[in-house]
Amino acid sequence: MVYYKKLIPLRRIFRNRQLFTLLGIGAMLLGYTETRAQSSTSHSPYSQFGLGQMREDQLPQTRSMGGITSGVRYQSGLPILNISNPASYSAFSLAILDAGLYGNVTQLAKSGSQGHTADFAFSHFAFGFTLNKTNGPKLGGVSFGLMPYSDVGYNTASTRQIDNIPYKSSLVGEGGVNKAYVGYGVSILPNFSIGANAGFLFGNLYDKSMIEFPYEAGMYNTVQTRTRQIRGATFDYGAQYFKALGNKMNLTIGYNGSLNNTVNSKTSSLTTLTQTDPSLGDNGQVAIDTSAMDLLSNRNINLPLKHSVGFTLSKGVNWSVGADFKYADWSNFQTEQGQPKLGKNMGIAVGGQFKPDPTSMKYLNVVDYRLGFRYNKSHISVDNHRLTDMAVTVGLGLPLPENNFGRTFSNVNISAEFGQQGTMNHNLVRERYININLGFTLNDAWFKRRSYD
Repeated sequence: MVYYKKLIPLRRIFRNRQLFTLLGIGAMLLGYTETRAQSSTSHSPYSQFGLGQMREDQLPQTRSMGGITSGVRYQSGLPILNISNPASYSAFSLAILDAGLYGNVTQLAKSGSQGHTADFAFSHFAFGFTLNKTNGPKLGGVSFGLMPYSDVGYNTASTRQIDNIPYKSSLVGEGGVNKAYVGYGVSILPNFSIGANAGFLFGNLYDKSMIEFPYEAGMYNTVQTRTRQIRGATFDYGAQYFKALGNKMNLTIGYNGSLNNTVNSKTSSLTTLTQTDPSLGDNGQVAIDTSAMDLLSNRNINLPLKHSVGFTLSKGVNWSVGADFKYADWSNFQTEQGQPKLGKNMGIAVGGQFKPDPTSMKYLNVVDYRLGFRYNKSHISVDNHRLTDMAVTVGLGLPLPENNFGRTFSNVNISAEFGQQGTMNHNLVRERYININLGFTLNDAWFKRRSYD
C-alpha cells in the first residue's frame, strides 16, 4: 500500500504528454542557441548598427497587442507570463510553461529594385511558478527562461572591375545574441508589487567583408571576418499597482526599465584566402590560407537605459485595453569605428483583446482576439535621417481542451506584426515585414499538495 501511494504522482506526471512535449522543445531550444550563433533570423540592412535588430522580452500574447507590457498582469482573467515586467510574477497562481517559434517575411526596396527573404527559428522557452502557500504567506513568483536578445542579418553586394577583370565586393552580417534570465516578483503591499530579472547575454556577431573573383579560377578571394563576442550580465526591474474598480473592472498601472548595463565585447579579425573551384558549382570556394588573425579590442560597452510606463483596463475575462510609452537611450553605446552614433528611441504602443462569450459552447466565442499598433522613432540615423518603425499587430489565443479535472489547461497563441521600417526617400532602404510568432502555453497546478489522491 505504501508503494501504491508513491506511484500515483509518478503516473500522473508521466500521463501529461504536454509537459514532456514542452520539455523536449526546451531541450531543442538549448541546443539551438549553439547553431544560431552562425545564422540569423534578421534580414534588415539596419541590423548592422549597434547590436543588431532588438527582439524585446515579449511572448506572442503581448506582441499581438502592439507590444504593451508595463501594465499587463492578467489576460482573460488569468495571470500571464510577462517577462518584460517582472512585477507581474507575483500574480502567478499556477505553473506556466511557454515555448514557441518565430518566423518572418521581409521585402526590401530601394530605388525601384526590391527583393524578398524569409526565415524561421525557435524563439523562446520560459517557465514561471508561484511560491505562495494556499493558507500561508504570499512569497511571490519566480520565472526563468531563454530567448533571443538581438539579431544581425544584412547582405550588400556590388560588381566592379580591375584591369577588365570583374570581381564582387560584399558586406555580410550574421549571428545573434541570446539572453538567459531568472526573475522574481512579490507583492510588498496588498495592491502593489515589484520585481526584477537578472540576465546573462551571450552570442557572437559576425561582420564579413569579401572580395570574390567568381569567374577567374586562378585568382585568390579574400574574406575578412570581424567577430564580436558578447558576454555580460543585465538587470531589469518593474513595478505594478493594481486595483479593482467594481463591476468586474480592474486597472493596472505599471513601470518597467533597465539600468544602462555594461557587457563585454571582444572583437577579433580573421582574414582568409579562398579560390574559386568550378567543380563545386556556382561560386564554389576552396580555403587556401589564413593570412591574418588579430585581436582588435576587448572592451566594455554600455547597453541602453530603458524606461516604459503604461496601463491596462480590463473587465473580467471579456476584454482588456492598454497603452505604453517607451524610451531607450542608446547615446552612450560605443559604436564600431566608422558608424554613426546612436540616439534615443521613443515609441508608443496601444492594444487590447476581446473574448466574445466566455460561457459559450461555440469554440469561436471563447477564442481571444487581439489587436494593436506601435510606432517608434528609432535610435538609428542614416545620413542624418532618423528611421521610424511602425506596425499593426493581430493575434489569437486558441484554448485547448482542459484535462486533469480542470487543473491543466493550455493555449496556442499566434501573433503577426505587419510593419515598415525606413523609407525609400533620401536613397534609403524601405523594409516591409511580417513577423509571425507562435507560442504554446501550458498552465498546471504543479508543486501543490493535494488534500485527496
